[in-house]
Amino acid sequence: MELVIDGKDQFRTVKNTREAAECLMTSWPDQKGPAYAAARKACLSALNGGPPDIDPSDAFIAAASECGQEYRFCAADLDRRD
Repeated sequence: MELVIDGKDQFRTVKNTREAAECLMTSWPDQKGPAYAAARKACLSALNGGPPDIDPSDAFIAAASECGQEYRFCAADLDRRD
């Protein structure tokens, strides 16, 4: 998945749960609502070996939508989601 951070013209590629957690904690815009909190919790839980309450990928997409971040799927992401 690729997403625009802070409305810049550059996309950031997020390939796995570790990169999603890093993005959430270091590059996320100021709009941090309930979906952000759920995505952060899901990613960190998965990274620590625990079962997340929700799928980290779905949670990350919901967080991006919640704060109005533009995102797009790469071909590899689309293959994985089928």
